[in-house]
Amino acid sequence: MNRLAILTPGIPYSTKKPKGSLSALDRIAELGLDGIELEYVQGIRVDYAHMKALGEKAKSLGLVLTAHAPYYINLFSPEKAKIDKSYHYILDTARALDAAGGYSIVFHAAFYLQQPPHKVYPVVKDHLKHIADIAHKEALKVDIRPELMGKPTQFGSLDEILDICAEIGPPIKPCIDFAHLHARTGKFNSYEEFAKVFEKVKETLGEEALQDMHIHYSGIQYSAKGEQKHLILRKSDARYREFCRALIDYNIGGVLVIESPNIEGDTLLFKLTYQAMSD
Repeated sequence: MNRLAILTPGIPYSTKKPKGSLSALDRIAELGLDGIELEYVQGIRVDYAHMKALGEKAKSLGLVLTAHAPYYINLFSPEKAKIDKSYHYILDTARALDAAGGYSIVFHAAFYLQQPPHKVYPVVKDHLKHIADIAHKEALKVDIRPELMGKPTQFGSLDEILDICAEIGPPIKPCIDFAHLHARTGKFNSYEEFAKVFEKVKETLGEEALQDMHIHYSGIQYSAKGEQKHLILRKSDARYREFCRALIDYNIGGVLVIESPNIEGDTLLFKLTYQAMSD
């Protein structure tokens, strides 16, 4: 995927009843947006017939599908049952999206559980290698992307995400959440800092990675403990015009999900701003 597709985080509020993912695609197309990130954050049950129908409709409308796996994942859990469930959540989300011909899935990989990051990293890496092996054996065609996280208690700094993807390789690729990065560091909210992230992606994963991104962006409320909640763009400190300029200057391709509480409103605002600045 070379173009940058701009997606809503779930079903738009203005979707006609009965609200569901199929009718949401009609509303996405009406709004002139590019697709939807399916939110399986509370759980995943794979319905292959439904996903195939969803994929066929998305294809007919020229829309892109991604998916967010359940929140209940921790690849550093000391409990085998939780590790097993984490595998199922990640792989079932990938299987569902693969049936729909989707692009990539994202997930929150782990918590440090009061352990130093250098002890957590190799454990998470081994699990992700195993998950990648299973995905290869099943011939899944979607990317599997650990997300950059917004709290210092969570595995997923910028360096951790980029390094683990470089060391494992496809289908393990990064999801860069710029709101989380801002909340985690108190920085990365200017053109120069956005540019630094894209330069680091290029340096770590190669220039081709800039054409194959999965990005989350929104306003965010945060404290010294990191992320608290996502905010509407205009009620936050998000410098979204500077972010647009960085996306354009670095010719970023892939998908961008605007994770705002104002689902279609902010996604449309961002797309219109991006288009106007691209002309």
